[in-house]
Amino acid sequence: MANPKHKISKTRRDKRRTHKKLTAPNVVLCPQCQEPRLSHHVCLSCGTYNGREVIATKEA
Repeated sequence: MANPKHKISKTRRDKRRTHKKLTAPNVVLCPQCQEPRLSHHVCLSCGTYNGREVIATKEA
């Protein structure tokens, strides 16, 4: 089996892990109903996207 010959420093280890992180979702307010939604997605509360009604929603 392959075993490391030298100790990997904390700096070297952390440089390798720089891209392994979570990013917050890009949340914007819907221009129709002012509910938070993901950008470039249909608003689930009012069913609109880009000023048009895309999905029909239940009116309670």
